[in-house]
Amino acid sequence: MSEENTTRVYTVNLAKAWDTPKYRRTDRVINIIKEFTQRHMQTNKVKIDQDLNRHIWSRGKKNPPRKIRLRMIKEDDDTVVVSSFIEEKGSELSEESAEVKEPKVQEEKKVEKVEKVQEEKKVEKVEKDKSK
Repeated sequence: MSEENTTRVYTVNLAKAWDTPKYRRTDRVINIIKEFTQRHMQTNKVKIDQDLNRHIWSRGKKNPPRKIRLRMIKEDDDTVVVSSFIEEKGSELSEESAEVKEPKVQEEKKVEKVEKVQEEKKVEKVEKDKSK
């Protein structure tokens, strides 16, 4: 009975990385993720996804994330691929639509402000012309 493409989702606390010197924190985070994966998936072959690696390194070497949500996929050859976990598409769509609506409202407000400023400038020009 073989486990083919077993997938698990975990939230990993990375606070141990703050016990190491600042200039080694992100390196320590990578090691913590590998150790966690080896312990929970019972394999020594761990690969970290490129997007996850970029996310961890995005804030530099001294300030990695404190915790991270991971998806671990165990393949047929006992290799585990670790990637960042993204919530279901339904919740993402609702968040995206909310984010899209807000900037539109802000853009409308900006347009209104610009129009008011332009009208005020026109009025000032007309008043200056009348005074001459």
